[in-house]
Amino acid sequence: MQKNKFIATLLILIIVMSCNQKAESQNPKKGYAPEAVKITFQNKYPEENDPDWHIDSNGNYESRFRINGVRHRADFSPDGKWIETEVSIKKKELPKAIRDALKKDFDHEKITEIERVESAEKGLFFDVEFKRKGKNKDVEFNTKGEILN
Repeated sequence: MQKNKFIATLLILIIVMSCNQKAESQNPKKGYAPEAVKITFQNKYPEENDPDWHIDSNGNYESRFRINGVRHRADFSPDGKWIETEVSIKKKELPKAIRDALKKDFDHEKITEIERVESAEKGLFFDVEFKRKGKNKDVEFNTKGEILN
């Protein structure tokens, strides 16, 4: 009986320790990113030298930093490829075509966030997030006010 308790306790301890190691590897210390990621970041943002680094749910490295007081978030793959950069903006900063589309098709919706996004894959677009019960809804617009998603 004592032997079974000891084995059960030992197994629980091993499981807890392995889960803790995985959690630590998923959350790098502030300022940590692989060298390839840091090099790409410095090439893209040479004036910025103190980003906060996090790993997102896709395993990519997310940097948060400010340029002229404006918050930016840039994502990089673990091998150092730039994915996208997002900047929060105000509605008045949207291109007129998008403001017109919002007034026409989403006037009854409450906007919770607007971002200008530069993407390696999609180019420049604007992400408008609307408040919904449960999960918010994101709608992506090109500069002409056309919905992308």
